[in-house]
This record gives sequence, C-alpha cells and structure tokens, in this order.
Amino acid sequence: MQRFLGRVISGRDYQLRRRCFSQLAQKSESEPSDSHHLQENDVVVPKMPHFDYSPPPYTGPSAAEIMHKRKQYLSPSLFCFYKKPLHVVDGKMQYLFDENGRRYLDAFGGIATVCCGHCHPDVVEAIVNQTKKLQHSTVLYLNNAIAEFAEELASKLPGDLKVVFFTNSGTEANELAMMITRLYTGCHDIISLRNAYHGNAAGTMGATAQSFWKFNVIQTGVHHALNPDPYRGVFGSDGEKYAKDVQDIIDYGTCGRVGGFISEAIQGVGGILELAPGYLPAVYNSIRKAGGLCIADEVQSGFARTGDFWGFEAHGVVPDIVTMAKGIGNGIPLGAVVTTPEVAQVLTQRSYFNTFGGNPVCTSAGHAVLRVIEKEKLQENALVVGSYLKERLHSLERKYDHSFEAVQ
Repeated sequence: MQRFLGRVISGRDYQLRRRCFSQLAQKSESEPSDSHHLQENDVVVPKMPHFDYSPPPYTGPSAAEIMHKRKQYLSPSLFCFYKKPLHVVDGKMQYLFDENGRRYLDAFGGIATVCCGHCHPDVVEAIVNQTKKLQHSTVLYLNNAIAEFAEELASKLPGDLKVVFFTNSGTEANELAMMITRLYTGCHDIISLRNAYHGNAAGTMGATAQSFWKFNVIQTGVHHALNPDPYRGVFGSDGEKYAKDVQDIIDYGTCGRVGGFISEAIQGVGGILELAPGYLPAVYNSIRKAGGLCIADEVQSGFARTGDFWGFEAHGVVPDIVTMAKGIGNGIPLGAVVTTPEVAQVLTQRSYFNTFGGNPVCTSAGHAVLRVIEKEKLQENALVVGSYLKERLHSLERKYDHSFEAVQ
C-alpha cells in the first residue's frame, strides 16, 4: 500500500528510542515464518504460500561474527531491528531469507525502496548488461542510458515538469531542490511541516521537524508550520484551517515573501500520516502568492506506491519541483529532482555537478523499474490491495475507540 516506516517513539533515553523504532518488529522477533505457530496471545500465524525458489546454502560468516565487525569498524550510530538482529543473506521478489534458509515476507521493502521485488529479473538484467558494457561514465560525455531514462521519467509527470537532475539519494535530491528554490526566488525562507522528514544533511535537517533526527547544528531559514494531522490535529481533517497557519507564517514570520514550501504527500518517517484534505491546494495558493515555489517530496510516496503514480496527485495539485529516490531504482542508489525548464535555468549561473548522479548503471536500473511497474501493473495492484487494506482498517476504526485519549 503506502510507504512503511516505523514511527519513532520520543523519550529522553536514546537506547529506549532505538529499541522502540519498530515495536512490532521487537514483539515478533525470530518467529518461524514457514509454519503454523501459536504465539503468546494464541493468534494463529498463517502458513506462508508456496514459493518456487530456495536460496543456495549460506557459507559466509555467522551473524555473531558480522555483529562483532560492525561494532569494531562501523559507526556506533548504526542500530538493528530486534534483540537478535535478522541476518539477511538472500532475497527474491517479496521474500527475504536468513542464513538458515528461513523465509520472511518483506513488508519493509528496504525502507520503502524495493518497489519491484528483490532481485527482480528484469532490473537485474538491466544492471548486469550495462555493467558489462560501461560501469561508469561522467555526464560530461554522452551516453544513451541517462537520456532515455530522463525522457521516460519526465513522461510520468504533469505540466511542464520535464527537466531532470539525477542525484544519489533522497537527501541529495531535497538539498538540491531547496537550493534551486532559494536561487530562483532570491528568498531564503522555506516553510516545512512539523513532523516532517526530508533528510539528514545541512539543509534537509533544517526542513526535518522531528527532534530524534536533528543534531544541534546551525539550521537556518526554515519555518515549521502546524502539521495537518487529520487524526490528532487541532482542526481534525479540515485542511484549509491548517493552511491558515502557513499564511500566518508568511504574514508574521517573514518579509512577506518566501522561497518555497516543501512537504511529503504522506509523511513516511512521521508515521504514514496522510495530510488533511484540502490542505495542499490552499497552501500552494498562499506560497505562490508570496512568490515561492512548491516542492513535493515524493521520495517515499512516489512510484505507484499509493495507487497514483505520485502522492501529490491525490491532492489535485501540481508542484513546481518534485524530488524522488528510494523506489526509483529498486535499491540502486539513485535520486532525482524534476522541475520546469524555467526554474532549472538557475543552475547555469554557476557550475553544479554530481560525479555519480545519472551514471549508466543506476539510470539503466531506473529505466527498468519504470518498465516493470507498467508491465506488471504494479500501480493498479497497489490501488486494489491498498484500498482493500485501508477499508479493513477503517472497519476497525468504526468498531473501536480510536481517540487520542484512548491510546495513552
């Protein structure tokens, strides 16, 4: 359905927050997934369906050896899900396999990244074929892979959104989008949302509005507006009332002009939170009247995850800039910024370059992803399956008390 990221539970203790990153994952750790099993609450876990693939025997280092090396040589900021971390050695379509050959249904998708399935044969073939011919070539030379993918990607976007700049990640894409916005408008002020996540570099950390993901470093020029939370927000699902806070920020917190506004259509790290209906059209109107540009962060909600190809489509708006990553390459490091020819022109004022952005292997993978989404009708599948799941969840909502007080 829509993107999935465990919501971080706030609190003073860092270790507690790390453990709570995915409470569900902790509760279900190391349960066999290929057989019936009665858990403590006597809920029967259905047997997984037959799957015509078995991974080859694993002969590499043990989980304990890998953990030892991680602690010695990798950043102490890294953490794992589960008290006994999952040791993933193989993947095939919707499944992952551990060192013992145990099969897991991957609902996490590599943080909403593997949109076509692990090791999809069409994507693997595109990567391997391109790697055999040319693994890397700077965009200072011509290569068909980047041009053909850019053309196909631009065809998926509305209006005049047809100029593509490739990056290596969503953070890079959002950093570039914010810089373009400030250059084009000549205004430094950007409005973001509370509870938003846009990345962890200098500019994007400023636009991010969750204390768990922010270090105490200089972050300037970003105002955080009231979050249009239709569940716990002060105005319920009335998007236009939340939008007035953006206008108030423009009127009282800026010179009356802004560089732009950035938001996700569905907040991913913030808890898979849909924005209140009517919010984005009203905000886009206010931002454009103040001379700003509207940035749609589609890093997690893009590429057919929501039943639409882009998350912003459900709100009836057309952004000035769209950022994307994650599902764009099915796990390959790839991101992109797409904007109009007029806005894109500002990058010619100086030399702006990305060594690896748009390299042949990554863009070949991205092009293959678009073909798989269309060939296998993944967008239609997301709409059907997602709508069914959403309706079942709404049936629970109607049955049980879901007020904020009830979950304290």
